[in-house]
Amino acid sequence: MTKWLLPESLADILPAEARRIEELRRTLLDLYRVYGFELVMPPLVEYLDSLLTGHGHDLSLRTNKLVDQLSGRTLGVRADMTPQVARIDAHLLNREGVTRLCYCGSVLHARPMGLFSDRELLQIGAEIFGHAGVEADIQIIELALESVRLAGVKSPRLDLNHPGVLRALVEADPGLAEIAEDVADLLAMKDIPGLRALGSQTPALRPGSLEALIELGGLYGGREVLARARDVLPQLPAVGQALDDLERMAGFLADYDVSFDFADVRAGYGYHSGIVFAIYADGWRDTLVRGGRYDGVGKAFGRARPATGFSLDLRALSGGLAPAEPAKAIRAPWGCDPVLSAALRELRSAGHIVVQVLPGQQQSLDEFVFDRELVQVGNEWKVRAIQ
Repeated sequence: MTKWLLPESLADILPAEARRIEELRRTLLDLYRVYGFELVMPPLVEYLDSLLTGHGHDLSLRTNKLVDQLSGRTLGVRADMTPQVARIDAHLLNREGVTRLCYCGSVLHARPMGLFSDRELLQIGAEIFGHAGVEADIQIIELALESVRLAGVKSPRLDLNHPGVLRALVEADPGLAEIAEDVADLLAMKDIPGLRALGSQTPALRPGSLEALIELGGLYGGREVLARARDVLPQLPAVGQALDDLERMAGFLADYDVSFDFADVRAGYGYHSGIVFAIYADGWRDTLVRGGRYDGVGKAFGRARPATGFSLDLRALSGGLAPAEPAKAIRAPWGCDPVLSAALRELRSAGHIVVQVLPGQQQSLDEFVFDRELVQVGNEWKVRAIQ
């Protein structure tokens, strides 16, 4: 009697919500097309070594693994489509110059990312390959903001960060390098007591390293945070360069609501090489969009290409919007009369929703509401309003 139960953190999507998600998918893919992005469709399952190329330990933990019955090799069910798109650019397309690619498809996580997260996501995104300049980063960020605006998100907030800051601190202290993954996890949660406890358990840390991490955890806010970061963080060349990059990017994005969060390293420390960003909005529990620069991921596929992009989960995006409104529909009787069939075809070809009521059946619809009906008047079928 439990055959209808689904595994934990997996869910069916019912008609009205499914329709809205599909409409969002079409709307955003059309948006990316008018910006010059080409659509690609990677497979759901790949050899594991290809799927995880260039990414950190975190992606491996999120990836479901199975054995290929044909080759005996280990396969992975994708948990992120970005490595697949990088493979397509580097190995299959093999173009010179700039390539813009977009994609949309399901991804599966071995475990939910958060308390309210699903394990299956409908990931959509856009990537620019072959341009190392800041112009590509600006276009990607503006396209990400336009994506959520077009979906109906009001007043999105843009957070910027640079993984080079944390990376410089780690590279400057061999003791810190041994616990880098744990540090990144604690910073992402802004767990300052956890950082202190980890530091006390790591006697090999150099003086000042733990204090720098604690300062990093509190560096969040507007443009004044950049000045404070220069005062409280170690004077390392890589830290200074990262702060310069962030300040320059903020200048290009002066028309947007921009803030900085140096502790938000969940999507940046492992493989991102430049500025990373996240988009938030009221009404959503977690990040709406994540993206950033990840130069060199294609190196394992034979070509180290500059790359920047973003992705978002359409299911999560739709879930924070107002409930989907039912669509207006025309109720029509069942029948095989050629005149009736011609009237139905004409209405549907014009884009009207027409539902034929089967004999003896009551209509129970979540997605449609009948505001008109098709009735026979003499030898013709005409649409009239339902009073």
